[in-house]
Amino acid sequence: LGTRKVGHAGTLDPMATGLLLLGVGRATRLLRFLGDLSKTYEGTMRLGIETTTLDAEGEVVRTSPVTATSDEVASAMRALEGASLQRPPAYSAVKVGGRKLYEAARRGEQLEAEPRPIHVESFELRSYEPPDARFRVTCSAGTYVRVLAADVGTAVSSGAHLVELRRTAIGPFRVVDASAPETVGSPLPLETAVQHLPRLDLDPEEAVAASHGRPLGPAGLVGPYAVFDPDGRVLGVYEDDGPRARPQVILAPS
Repeated sequence: LGTRKVGHAGTLDPMATGLLLLGVGRATRLLRFLGDLSKTYEGTMRLGIETTTLDAEGEVVRTSPVTATSDEVASAMRALEGASLQRPPAYSAVKVGGRKLYEAARRGEQLEAEPRPIHVESFELRSYEPPDARFRVTCSAGTYVRVLAADVGTAVSSGAHLVELRRTAIGPFRVVDASAPETVGSPLPLETAVQHLPRLDLDPEEAVAASHGRPLGPAGLVGPYAVFDPDGRVLGVYEDDGPRARPQVILAPS
């Protein structure tokens, strides 16, 4: 693309495939508003085998017979829907005391991160051919799907680990609309990066003020919102702060 200014809105686990959002040039400034979007994954968990990393890249630590029925597996998935606390796995990049968990785990040391709030919007069994269960899950940012797989295994008394994972959506973005890295062409319009935010169209005077990063009158909107000039170009992102709306990001002219 002819630029070194490229960022991402959240990586994938090493074994996972699928959608990765990249920001190019000015769009890198908007990536912070994409990181918290919900994620949708399709994958496969294998019951009866537990591993150190909770996925197929780890060493097997326990095997168990698989006796769960399709209804039992589906019920265990549904039980994980909603809000809960999830502890990041030992093999993750989460830091405890300035140290990454996976680095400590590889040295045989035991570190535990504090549980974090997550939300599972839906967790559906797509097919079941024991010991493999294919699923689709939509969850909040920061959710470890391999932990969900392990939780299902615990619930059906067999253990489980993740053997395949593909991210198919991030908020309104879909992998079917994405370009492969080797074929990527022109980036999507800048406005695409704020399509999930509330929109505020400014009059000419307000647009001039916003283009210089000046406060505006409150819009009465909750959370960040995108502001557009009269020609439909996004100028930046604002957020109400009492009697004023203050800029969170102002996009320099192209």
